[in-house]
Amino acid sequence: MELTWLGHASFRLDTADGKRIYIDPFLNGNPKCPEDEKQPERADVIGVTHGHGDHVGDTVDIAKKHGSTVVALVELGGWFTKQGVDEDKVRAANKGGSTDVDGVRFTFVNAHHSGGTPDGGYGGEPAGIIVTADGKKVYFAGDTCVFGDMQLIGRIYEPDVAVLPIGDFYTMGPKEASVAMELLGVKRVVPCHWGTFGLLTGTPDQLDVPAGVTLETMEPGGTIPV
Repeated sequence: MELTWLGHASFRLDTADGKRIYIDPFLNGNPKCPEDEKQPERADVIGVTHGHGDHVGDTVDIAKKHGSTVVALVELGGWFTKQGVDEDKVRAANKGGSTDVDGVRFTFVNAHHSGGTPDGGYGGEPAGIIVTADGKKVYFAGDTCVFGDMQLIGRIYEPDVAVLPIGDFYTMGPKEASVAMELLGVKRVVPCHWGTFGLLTGTPDQLDVPAGVTLETMEPGGTIPV
C-alpha cells in the first residue's frame, strides 16, 4: 500500500490490488495540491473525517463522476445523499464502528474539533479514520487537538502509520502533536494540515519527535510505502 500526500489534510491510498482511496479530498481550492492531482482519474472509496469545506472538498463531484463509495459519520453521510451522492454508495457508520468496502476496512475513532457542513448545516461530530488494507493500518487523525484517549487508539488499533495535523490555530500544533506521538506509541508519523495557509504556522522542524519514531515529511505529491 502506498500513501500520497496531496497537500493540507488530503491523501490518496493505493492498495496492492489496485484500489484507490481518497481521504478528505480537498483538491480544487487547495493551494498545495499538485495540478495533476486535482482531477482524479478514478476513485473507489472516499473517507471523510468531518464536514468542514477543507475536508469535504471535492467529495461530491468525485463520487458522482466515478461512482465512489463515500464513508463518513451518520449525519455527514446523510448530507452527502442530499447533495446527490447515490444513497447506496454512502456508508454512514459512527465512532467505534467499522465498515468494509471491497476488502478495505474503515474504522471511526474519536477526534476533538468543531463540526458543520460547507453550507452551514449540521454535519455531526468530527472523527478520525483508521484504514486497514494489505495487512497495514493508517490512522488519519483528522482535525483535532491532542487528547488522552489517543493512548487507547494506539493500544486497540496499533496503527503502522499515524497522520497527524501540526499546523496550529485550527488544530494541534507541533508541541501537542509531539505528545500525541507518545500517546499513540506509533513508529511512523506523517505531518499534515500545515503550510497551506498563513494561519497554519506549525512546521515539521518544530516537532519534538520521540525516540524510535520516524517522521515521514513529504512535499505535496510525495509518496511513501506503508
